[in-house]
Amino acid sequence: MAAPLSRRDLEFLLYEWLDAEALTARTRFQEHSRETFDAVLELSEDLATKRFAPVNKLGDQHEPYVGEDGKVVLPAEITSGIAEFVKAGLTAGSFDEALGGMQLPTVISRASSAWFQAANAAMSSYAFLTVGNANLLAEYGTPEQIDTWVRPMVEGRFFGTMCLSEPQAGSSLADITTKAQPQSDGSYRITGTKMWISAGEHELSENIVHLVLAKAPGGEPGVKGISLFIVPKYLADGTRNDVALVGLNHKMGNRATTNTLLNFGDGTHTPTDIPGAVGYLVGAEHRGLSYMFKMMNEARIGVGFLATALGYAGYQASLEYAKVRTQGRPVDQKDPASKPIPIVEHSDVKRMLLAQKSYVEGALALELYCSKLVDLQQTGSDEEQARAGLLLDVLTPIAKSWPSQWCLEANSLAIQVHGGYGYTKEFDVEQYYRDNRLNPIHEGTHGIHGLDLLGRKVVMADGAGLALLTDTVGATIDRAIAEPDTAAFGEQLRTAVDHLVATTAAAWSTGDPAVALANATTYLEAAGHIVVAWMWLEQLLAVGAKTGNFYDGKRAAARYFFGYELPKTRTQLELVAALDRTTLDTDPAWL
Repeated sequence: MAAPLSRRDLEFLLYEWLDAEALTARTRFQEHSRETFDAVLELSEDLATKRFAPVNKLGDQHEPYVGEDGKVVLPAEITSGIAEFVKAGLTAGSFDEALGGMQLPTVISRASSAWFQAANAAMSSYAFLTVGNANLLAEYGTPEQIDTWVRPMVEGRFFGTMCLSEPQAGSSLADITTKAQPQSDGSYRITGTKMWISAGEHELSENIVHLVLAKAPGGEPGVKGISLFIVPKYLADGTRNDVALVGLNHKMGNRATTNTLLNFGDGTHTPTDIPGAVGYLVGAEHRGLSYMFKMMNEARIGVGFLATALGYAGYQASLEYAKVRTQGRPVDQKDPASKPIPIVEHSDVKRMLLAQKSYVEGALALELYCSKLVDLQQTGSDEEQARAGLLLDVLTPIAKSWPSQWCLEANSLAIQVHGGYGYTKEFDVEQYYRDNRLNPIHEGTHGIHGLDLLGRKVVMADGAGLALLTDTVGATIDRAIAEPDTAAFGEQLRTAVDHLVATTAAAWSTGDPAVALANATTYLEAAGHIVVAWMWLEQLLAVGAKTGNFYDGKRAAARYFFGYELPKTRTQLELVAALDRTTLDTDPAWL
């Protein structure tokens, strides 16, 4: 079985390109070294390939169910594998030492996580949702809340969730109806229903810490009236809280991650005489969505990583298959008695493998780049922090959505490389596709992120975010143009960046948001391709004149992306700039 990720590629991106080792010169990371980074990555690779990957199919074939005692049942191998992950201390990766964490750079912690996401996407979700939950509470929680809920999550004894959506309100959080009533002791009673809650119920940990969006009295209508609450499965004294599992959703993929419908305060469990689940306010009332955005933005980059990891696993599997599967002969071979050749030698198979390579390695570069921005935002000077934060704001919708679309396409191509075998359950690639199909949907659909990018991120602060992005890409272009081997790529990317800037202005030329945003998803796709072309140009500059198959592979994938993919943006941006009204003017009755 092929390794789900390439250790060589990770080392190139982390050390030859991003110079992650230089982060150890910063006070926060000064206790670390290249040796400690490598030790974490080696442990992650070993544990992921030995305890997560072998049970990937098992979890898919034996999805969670509710036993006669009302408890969720998972295969024992998943329970023991997650216990090994917790025992290894990997939940603690990027947390402060004061909280019991390793205080690793985010870029290293994310690279570690990618091994588990590639090996077993569903199994990895329990721990990584917990990390996002704990990060939010570590920033906005009180010292008591941190001691009570965060420390056990860092230790891996408690797991966590995020509870946003409701049956009638998926991404439209303004329409949530879950309510929170304040009590004299400072707690709240939470009543309502939450839907699509990943890891919402299981027996993998001592407790589950739910972060729940609800509306407290006195708030404004819509999202400005939303508050955020800690609602644990068990209270601090061990009493069962009134959080009830209504049912499990049966999914196309990611089946080993429980996905739940939860009732809060329906009387199934009654910890107090006052009806409702006991909840504890995080921060101030009516500011819950702003707090939750920290976890949501972290989760969005996490989804980008998950999509990338699954695309990468499919690429690795199809590349291995193509090398050993023999079929057909060269098109210029006239001798019918000649032996069939490995399909990797056929031009069209190489096209599909190059496409996958360009998508997954480009996406991995983007996700690690964004992760390093988090480190710079956390440890840099005021100017460096502001710059990293603004650039991260602009890149986040792309970092979530582009891999979700194109690494899913990589999975589709992996099936195609396998031919009919790829469409069967005997081979891994069909599961990778099913598991990855969720990623264009959750944590905001493509449409939502298109609206976010064109409607907010590139126009906020008079276009400061877009200006910073284009300046940053422009610096890479200037370096590329100065080198004979990369000059043509630099010129091509400059043309595309200029086209993006002009299109942004044209989209908003009427001042009518409905017209400007009618083709926001097309804008997102084009912007994503331009950003990933930038990532490939950065990688080419890091390759330089180095020789060997690995570096030649980078050059080939970059040539493919600039030759086959980047040109697509011209037509897309022309459509956006033309203010095409096809979708806007279509009557639903015509559909």
